[in-house]
Amino acid sequence: MKPSKIYLSQPHMSGHEQNYVQEAFDANLLASEGSNLNSFEQDLEKYLGNQSHVGALSSGTSAIHLGLILLGVQAGDAVICQSMTFSASANPILYLGATPIFIDSESETWNLCPIALEEAITDSIAKGRKPKAIIAVHLYGVPYQIEAVRAVANQYGIPILEDSAEGLGSSYKGQRCGTFGDIGVLSFNGNKIITTSGGGAIVTKTKALKDKALFFATQSRDNAPHYQHSEIGYNYRMSNICAGIGRGQMEVLDTHVALRRTMHDFYVDLFAAIASVTVFTAPNEDYFANYWLSTIVVEPQLTKGIDRESMRLAFEAENIECRPLWKPMHLQPIFEKYPYYGKRVAETLFEKGLCLPSGSNLTDENRARIREVVLKLFQNN
Repeated sequence: MKPSKIYLSQPHMSGHEQNYVQEAFDANLLASEGSNLNSFEQDLEKYLGNQSHVGALSSGTSAIHLGLILLGVQAGDAVICQSMTFSASANPILYLGATPIFIDSESETWNLCPIALEEAITDSIAKGRKPKAIIAVHLYGVPYQIEAVRAVANQYGIPILEDSAEGLGSSYKGQRCGTFGDIGVLSFNGNKIITTSGGGAIVTKTKALKDKALFFATQSRDNAPHYQHSEIGYNYRMSNICAGIGRGQMEVLDTHVALRRTMHDFYVDLFAAIASVTVFTAPNEDYFANYWLSTIVVEPQLTKGIDRESMRLAFEAENIECRPLWKPMHLQPIFEKYPYYGKRVAETLFEKGLCLPSGSNLTDENRARIREVVLKLFQNN
């Protein structure tokens, strides 16, 4: 009989979400207004600190789209984007008719390489088109090189859109991820640290900028008794029901982060004696990673031919979900014609890297099954 499936990253409920959803039903406020929305945003603002202003939206992708609009990106502009990320980081660039410029990763955090970043900026300026924004990602919950990337951005006067879709609960030198960019983005997709079933948020430095984002997110309706629209608008506001789920999830955010970090420690111990496998770990104590997904790099030349794919298939045979690392954007059919700066760090990581089950609701029984697959696969290595 086939064993039950172990998922890569499942939703993990607190048990209190239904109370807040019921509150929305009782008030008959199910759509884009209500106490859940206000309270969820306030919970996030308190958690992030740094005088953050948070607007709850329908997705992280919509937050990136609105963030680029707030930063003034228009058709014909250039926007720099980390190549090793999910496509949602880059798709909104094309929504606006702008041109993405993709940047390689560096090997310490797997994020935006500051050296390649500066090369791209100087080359773009020399060609007569200074980039309008930089999209930097906290890949798998490990913060990017905050200070180095900011130094380059400041030198050339280019704002940063901080894609913290995978980084809620992570921090750098004690400051929460999502608060380092000129604008920040969060995601509450079903596989994230916490979920609202779908959903995301935009994080701004001022209330005025948050209000502008929410104006765009609610169809840019002018202040008039009738429906009047002077700017392009979008249907991007989170529902009051989804925000209720988010309120219940905020109660267990820190617990979920701790449990994800425990899974990371489990893999560090599991692979400690297997020299051919490296568990991706934050560089030093300045970086606090939520380890949204625990990931490894497999060196097949040291494993008698065992590579990332053979590991994935071994797990799949036992009904355990794993997946390759993000395929870099500059290798994707939709983006391969656009400029790319860097070497082969991201490509090599994609070729050798694997994401392992990382959910905060994994059990000792799940871990035992994962351990069994690994030990069996590497027993003769």
